[in-house]
Amino acid sequence: MKKLCFAKNITLALAAALPLCGCLKSPYHVTQIPNGGALTGTNDFAGTTPAISTDDSANASKLPLSDPNLTGGIPAANNADYDTWNADKSALAAYTVHFDYDSSTVKATEESKLAAVAEAMKGATPIAVRIEGNCDERGTEEYNRSLGDRRANALREKLVAMGLDAKKLLTVSYGEDKPVDHGHNEAAYAKNRRGDFVLLTPPSPGQLSKLENKQ
Repeated sequence: MKKLCFAKNITLALAAALPLCGCLKSPYHVTQIPNGGALTGTNDFAGTTPAISTDDSANASKLPLSDPNLTGGIPAANNADYDTWNADKSALAAYTVHFDYDSSTVKATEESKLAAVAEAMKGATPIAVRIEGNCDERGTEEYNRSLGDRRANALREKLVAMGLDAKKLLTVSYGEDKPVDHGHNEAAYAKNRRGDFVLLTPPSPGQLSKLENKQ
């Protein structure tokens, strides 16, 4: 009789614990919005609602880390090789790619911009391009840095698929640090969720001489 009661108690305890187990499966890959409300826009993590929190220390440790030598299965460029190259931010400014909220997916409407960048690179050498990933201000700094990295690498993968040399495509994430619009509304956020292309060209002989003298 005692064994029967004991088994019955265990069964009841397990049944009571099941709802709690379901709670433990809530996703952590969600941008935390300090003092925010429900947001509109596409979310990479379908079926979830952005959590509202002022403390993301628990989530920060779970952010995906980038392999410095491999991005999206493609060998990474060595950024140090281009430290002395000239950066022209205006040359490809017309082809800035914009992203949906909390997304690193390149939209079909932006594909023509990538095609234009690819065509420009194929027609001139030696040149390289630095792809800069950016985010709006919502979410933690750590999360946005990671999201900016994913955006930059998504663009890089597309350009490699179009036939460009992976070693000529550098990536960097600025997260939320370099907004083009300092407003705090959806119009500003849409402008800041972007990937910029910066044209890199080798230094002239005169510039090289100055660099060598400094060394």
